[in-house]
Amino acid sequence: MSRIGNNPITLPEGITFDIKDNVVTVKGKLGELTQEIKDDITVKVEEGSIIVERPSDSKSHKAKHGLYRALLNNMITGVSQGWTKELELVGVGYRASNQGQVLDLALGFSHNIILDVAPEIKVETVSEKGKNPIIKLTSFDKQLVGAVAAKIRSMRKPEPYKGKGVKFVGEILRRKAGKSA
Repeated sequence: MSRIGNNPITLPEGITFDIKDNVVTVKGKLGELTQEIKDDITVKVEEGSIIVERPSDSKSHKAKHGLYRALLNNMITGVSQGWTKELELVGVGYRASNQGQVLDLALGFSHNIILDVAPEIKVETVSEKGKNPIIKLTSFDKQLVGAVAAKIRSMRKPEPYKGKGVKFVGEILRRKAGKSA
């Protein structure tokens, strides 16, 4: 039994939820998202809440049941509140700046990395003296925010000895001891 799939999703005020031909569309104050639903999973709207149901207890239906419920919940949260990821640049000389949707990263390479970010994402860089630079990514699409954050992190992953690199704020790194004398 899928415990996540059985939970109903509450529909907040100001959110419109439409189902047509197995395509769910969610509109809110921050944007609009669509998701195609496959494998005979049914979605019903009852009294301000959304219920996801599966036709049988087969393994694939159980897996998709919880998946689509989580995806729909993330869509509703995204268009009502939005999603934010924060990345921290740890290292001497590591800098980040942005001009609109263009992110300029200095990560210790011989050249700066210039990254064009999707227009759905709001990019903000914070650089305070004595603190590590922080990149804030905000959008209504959780998958897009996570993909862009992972792409930025992959430019210079944190290394286990000094912890230098791009890491998520609050991420705990597994550290190693250096050479013993």
